[in-house]
Parts: sequence; C-alpha cells; structure tokens
Amino acid sequence: MQYKNLRAIREDRDIKQREIAKILNVSQNTYSQYETGVISLTAEVLIKLADFYGVSIDYLLDRADTPEPHKN
Repeated sequence: MQYKNLRAIREDRDIKQREIAKILNVSQNTYSQYETGVISLTAEVLIKLADFYGVSIDYLLDRADTPEPHKN
C-alpha cells in the first residue's frame, strides 16, 4: 500500500528521502520502501515521522484528510 500523504508532505516541504532516512537512521532505499508500502511502517517510525512533521499518524497512513491530530 502506497502512502500518498507520507510522500506528499515530504515533497511539499522540499525534503529529500535521504534526509528523512538520516533522521530515522535507515537507508534511503528503506525509506523509499516505507513510502511505497513495500516495508511496513513500525510504530516507532510512525511516531518519529508524526512528531517531525507535526501531524497525526492517521494522516500519514491516509486515514485522515487533514494533518491535524485529533483532539479528545
């Protein structure tokens, strides 16, 4: 499953895959495979990405249309 929001938010902020990969301490190829859904995103990676971008995990997984975290 491709994660269109994960790719879109990275591209909207003009960030290269290799830059995000460095933040996650993975190779650029591994990060690319996260975006395309070849490798499943772990909870740890999702939390790091959500914190880095300031968005909800649901948004990164294409389960929400807006990037804002849900308020309880």
